[in-house]
Amino acid sequence: MKSDKVLLCAAVLAAFLPLSVFIALAQPYQQPPKAHHAWDDRSLSPDERADMVIKEMTLDEKIQLVHGTGWGALRPGDPIPPRSNLGASYVLGIDRLGIPDINMADSAVGVRLAAMQSRYATLLPSTLGAASSWDPKGAQLYGSVIGRELRAQGYNMSIGGGVDITREPRNGRNFEYAGEDPVLAGTMTGNLMKGLQAQQVMGDIKHYAFNDQETGRDILSANINHKAARESDLLAFEIAIGIAEPSGVMCAYNRVNGDYSCENDWILNQVLKKSFGFKGWVLSDWGGTHSTVKAALAGLDQEMPEDIYFGDALKQAVQKGEVPLSRVEDMDHRILRSMFAAGVIDNPPMPRSVVDPFKGRDDAQQIAEESIVLLKNGNNVLPLKTPGSIAIIGSHADVGVLSGGGSAQVDPPGGNAANPHPGGAGWGETVYFPSSPLKYIKQHAPNAKVEFNAGTDNASAAALAKASDVVIVFVNQPMYESHDARTLSLPDNQDALVSAVAAANPHTIVVLETGGSVTMPWDGQVEGILEAWFPGIGGGEAIANLLFGDVNPSAKLPVTFAKSDDQLAFPQVPGIDLKPVEVQVPTVMRGQRIMHNERRLPPFDVDYNVQGARVGYKWFESKNLQPLFPFGFGLSYTSYEYSGLKVDSQGHEVSFEVKNTGSRAGTEIAEVYAALPAAAGENYKRLVAFDRVALAPGESKTVTLQIDPKYVSVFDEQKDGWQLLPGEYKVLVGTSSAETPLTGSFQIK
Repeated sequence: MKSDKVLLCAAVLAAFLPLSVFIALAQPYQQPPKAHHAWDDRSLSPDERADMVIKEMTLDEKIQLVHGTGWGALRPGDPIPPRSNLGASYVLGIDRLGIPDINMADSAVGVRLAAMQSRYATLLPSTLGAASSWDPKGAQLYGSVIGRELRAQGYNMSIGGGVDITREPRNGRNFEYAGEDPVLAGTMTGNLMKGLQAQQVMGDIKHYAFNDQETGRDILSANINHKAARESDLLAFEIAIGIAEPSGVMCAYNRVNGDYSCENDWILNQVLKKSFGFKGWVLSDWGGTHSTVKAALAGLDQEMPEDIYFGDALKQAVQKGEVPLSRVEDMDHRILRSMFAAGVIDNPPMPRSVVDPFKGRDDAQQIAEESIVLLKNGNNVLPLKTPGSIAIIGSHADVGVLSGGGSAQVDPPGGNAANPHPGGAGWGETVYFPSSPLKYIKQHAPNAKVEFNAGTDNASAAALAKASDVVIVFVNQPMYESHDARTLSLPDNQDALVSAVAAANPHTIVVLETGGSVTMPWDGQVEGILEAWFPGIGGGEAIANLLFGDVNPSAKLPVTFAKSDDQLAFPQVPGIDLKPVEVQVPTVMRGQRIMHNERRLPPFDVDYNVQGARVGYKWFESKNLQPLFPFGFGLSYTSYEYSGLKVDSQGHEVSFEVKNTGSRAGTEIAEVYAALPAAAGENYKRLVAFDRVALAPGESKTVTLQIDPKYVSVFDEQKDGWQLLPGEYKVLVGTSSAETPLTGSFQIK
């Protein structure tokens, strides 16, 4: 989330602030004295209450709410605000009016920086993993874990909620997002934020919009026509925002069609606020504000984390008439009404409450068990049937499971399991959490000989594999913010490790701990493949439970797995080979805005019209490409049969039967797709509905699902609205985007 410059400043501040931080944390938290105000009346609407507050605010107070004060001290030499929680940012409240501070935390997959306060935070599975569950209720559980732990630690706002779709499969932050399809991604992220805000913590949806790669993220221009934009990335945001009604939307670093996201009138004013009807406030990504007047008029409501543009510069712009006072009051209204709506004014968090690590871990494990995808099960090698000897190889499986890095990095209890050291996790560090798959595999097979090999020497690993009945190879793909993978191939020559082991023992199972899709040149050599993603603090036990059949896998892929980079719309990540150049960037020192030199990538354009709305499986279908594993794919230890499709005449509702034809209970994710009439010019289908169906052996259930008309509409740029085209619509139902045995249709005249 943070630029290199901002990260460097944070590191410098951290180096000089340990004593003052300690002193600040040692002080008992003091809530400001509570006076009675007319806006304390909870029978009034959040908008009415916000307007009443604004009438009493001075201009300085109005400016005070629309910028942050940094992570600790805003600038070197400044004091740390005594009530700052030292999270991602802090906004000073207005004590005389009873408006509390806003303490924000990075919290994409759990609360970040907990170690700084000697606190525990639950690491949940990656949100991409959670999206593999296709479970909106599970997403709400996910959000509730983060929300309750934020409150316990004194935060009243999360800045998680990533919904950028997987337009670039090598994006280093895909693990923080929810896949390639706007309906699935928007539904899952919206429900996650809904669950978080139910804990009376303000939520955020980000990074708005088209922040689909990390390479050059602060200078690239994502160029795309309005129709394709509304039918892809922006549709995911529209769905998520509609479900969650979040307090905030964070605009992204990148440019969209030439203008920076945080000063882009089209995406902020015209789409987000006017078309989506968003009532909350737009905050910039950290260091993502680039102007005062243009940004303010284009719809940015709050600069983060500092006050270069929305501090004194904004006050002067108001006094000069360059920015109307009414616009600043609109910024304040959006912030205040969100605070009232979320309950953070009426029921503020109480810092230093006790986090329940046991409930957090149990919830994380439950989510992981719904998230792990069974991709291959040759000769029914899984579930494991008490082999005499098991070889566990690679990826530090003896001590833990991999986590994602950057601003989503949660501090592991006890430190990095693979590289213990004092303090919290460092930026860009590859961090393993203490949830040992080896430990739990041994518990499931107490009479087996279970041995571990680090996988650093192929010959040694192959020798152990040859001497064992079954081999489980753990491979990984560390991913983190500000970094994209150059290729979908596994790093560190792990493909050769798998091939060597599989050559020594055909009964090889591969467990993938990855931030997204990867290629598997060895898939024909192994019997079993499990995609565990970054599985969280309960990941080791969840993996073991699926391997041994205590849990029947139900998850399905939220992204397409390509056979090679050549199948992608961009065979190479755009801009990844560009060389940095020296540029001037602003900062504020002792109240003065100054420029300094930094080395950054030169600006470049990315033509997203190459794909348009054809992201992921839609690209593969439109190009008649066969992927390694299709979107929506996932196996089970039982089997399912579909029948009896019925579609109403207007396409508003579909119903069908799903039967468990196997011998054990399971949960099937039923997927509904639609193909639009020929007039749409689309040679691919769209996901329009889905459901999780729990079935006992032999049990059948009727599944009835509604289809939102928008999901089968096209966006008309001239009319600036959605349109149902006349003609025949095909409805396809089945177990993945590549397997839809039921077909029906409806007609729009």
